Amino acid sequence: MAKEENNHLFFGGMDVVELAERYGTPLYVTDENKLRNNFKSYKNVFETTDTDIYYAVKANGNLAILKILASEGAGADVFSAGELELTKSAGIPAEKILFNGNSKSDDDLKEAVESGVRVSVDSVDELRALSAVANELRREVEIAIRVNPDVSPEVHPKIATGLKESKFGIPFYEVISACEESKKLPNIALTGLHCHIGSQILNVSVFSEATEKMMDLIEGLHENGIELKFVDLGGGLGISYRKEEKKIAPTPKDLAKAILPVFEKKMHELGINLKLVLEPGRSIVGATTILLSRVNAVKQAYKNFVAIDAGFNLLIRPVMYDAYHEVVVANKVNERASELYTVVGPICESGDIIAKDRMLPEVERGDLVTILDAGAYGFSMSSQYNGRPRCAEVLVCDGKVDLIRSRESVEDLIRNQKIPARFI
Repeated sequence: MAKEENNHLFFGGMDVVELAERYGTPLYVTDENKLRNNFKSYKNVFETTDTDIYYAVKANGNLAILKILASEGAGADVFSAGELELTKSAGIPAEKILFNGNSKSDDDLKEAVESGVRVSVDSVDELRALSAVANELRREVEIAIRVNPDVSPEVHPKIATGLKESKFGIPFYEVISACEESKKLPNIALTGLHCHIGSQILNVSVFSEATEKMMDLIEGLHENGIELKFVDLGGGLGISYRKEEKKIAPTPKDLAKAILPVFEKKMHELGINLKLVLEPGRSIVGATTILLSRVNAVKQAYKNFVAIDAGFNLLIRPVMYDAYHEVVVANKVNERASELYTVVGPICESGDIIAKDRMLPEVERGDLVTILDAGAYGFSMSSQYNGRPRCAEVLVCDGKVDLIRSRESVEDLIRNQKIPARFI
């Protein structure tokens, strides 16, 4: 965790109290060194096999973060034309981008084909539409078939994406026929299989199960004369949001031990060589970032409420997923936790609760509350609900700080709105 000094929390070599005073609150703060090291930990443990790491842009699409990851050799898993444009702007090469998603419009498909990126095809309907678009553009497009492997990770239902009832992917038992159809369609080059079973997974055995199912499909395709170039096993590795999880949270090394023996054994049996693709998001950025928030009020009611200036408009995970984040009073880190508090945001919703029933030092108006491990699905899922401009983001590295996103203004709330002339 972050260093403590003079009763203040330090993060990435910076006093976060000083950062809050300089840039205001709420404020996202990202540690560049931690980001680079998290990515390198994947590269290091998978170096024995031909592996590409495609960062899941949905987790955090800040351009500075994408630039850093591009410089480390990352590819990208994107879910929209907007995310595709971000990755291109960050300098990630087209051949290392996979356009994912279960509901792509013709415009999305056209953008993918024109950009020269691979497309993860989520249905036979989409497969045929993509072929028509590529044929019209007179361009060949490489594809992967997204597989629904019917693997059940023990995670929140909203982030379990590999269940048979999930909206994602082609059912396992229909994949070979979909692949056979793709070989007959014009301007389509089938080069891979793709799956993603969920997010915040702490038990790596499910990755072994998914790998076995995917490699069984590879064997079936091989027997039918269909050879591929890569297998994308998705992401989903969890992190330790709770202190007690630090002992059990898996590492990229644990993931490699779960995947590689199965993957390499099947390749050896079939006499083939495939590239392995992984799509980590949360495990790359989750622990790199904190959210600083000022205390507006402390109220003794049914509970002791600490009302801060960041709510689910900036960090929706606690409300949407009942997710847990550790909180720290950044200007009192060495003081004894003596009171039970519930930390709430400023949004006009009863559910705007950031942290329930936490033991903290005595909290006062003006204190600085820090929400830990907020780098994944934090700003990327933020909104302007209740007419609240979104906050700034800064990047810290070895005691230096850079602004990587300016704070929005009230003018940004109305920038794209139009009043009909008849109202004026």
